[in-house]
Amino acid sequence: MGAQCSRQVHRRKALASEKRALLDLLESSGTEFPGSDHRPVDRKAWMSALGPGELRLNQIVWPGTHDSATDCIGIPCITRPFAQCQSSSIYRQLCLGARLLDVRVQKDRRVCHGPLVSYPVDRVLDAVKRFLEETEHELVVLELRTEFGHEDPPDFDKFLVDNLGDLLIPYDDAIFANTIAEVLPGRVLCVWKPRKAAAPGAGSPLWGPGCLIDHWVDTDLPMTKFENNMRRLGEQKAVTERRHLYRVENTATPQADNPVVCVRPVTRRIRGYARLFIAQAFQKGIADRLQVLSTDFIDVDFVDACVGLTLARIQGKAA
Repeated sequence: MGAQCSRQVHRRKALASEKRALLDLLESSGTEFPGSDHRPVDRKAWMSALGPGELRLNQIVWPGTHDSATDCIGIPCITRPFAQCQSSSIYRQLCLGARLLDVRVQKDRRVCHGPLVSYPVDRVLDAVKRFLEETEHELVVLELRTEFGHEDPPDFDKFLVDNLGDLLIPYDDAIFANTIAEVLPGRVLCVWKPRKAAAPGAGSPLWGPGCLIDHWVDTDLPMTKFENNMRRLGEQKAVTERRHLYRVENTATPQADNPVVCVRPVTRRIRGYARLFIAQAFQKGIADRLQVLSTDFIDVDFVDACVGLTLARIQGKAA
């Protein structure tokens, strides 16, 4: 018992120190970067507003959501707080401006997060298709993966192709140099990451696991996550030289040995620092690596930061 108490005291001190370090960095650095003052008039159609004939895929800073389909996960007020990473529906997230969705599935094609289960994945696909029917030039990266510890849904690749059809944008090495107008009428970059089943290969309309990568660090310490994200970003090539999507997760994760195990209070430790991260990337000379930035509980300020940097790239104010 004494050892456990000692560990918790140490963790509390470490957490307080890391929170203070992030605040100090914010006060000394600020959050300004090229495009930081931009506010889209219509977040539902922000890609269209930037110009589908001008905006290249490798200029986009994709606002993403982490564990996107968890708005109805688990039992409200009982298990939901331990697994819910988004409170808005998939459709609402897209209307707010999110353009990358992270969806976990299990064998029966239901959405899940760890052991908790939610609605059928059909609901996700229907929301994406509804959103695309209501817009003209918006693109969506739809990442589907078999959740850790679960089995792959049988024939899931065929299921996705049958459901998304002509909306799919096939992968090729030169895709990121294209403008949005050049990939239309395709609207969905669909990444399928099975655990054991064969991954999509050459010629498939689906993108394979290597087309979207990140370096996940499982920690509830915000400065540890912030610094690891920055270090890993600095190891990447510039977006104009890259042939895959690279994601930075602006999230913190509850830990089993910590008394605070609900997602919202833990991820709040880092959630508000997305603009600081972008500003720091510019100060370190690695902003040209930024491509996908994901968050829990997405809000409009997070979207605006990504859209603003995208606009600055189009205008030649940022690499």
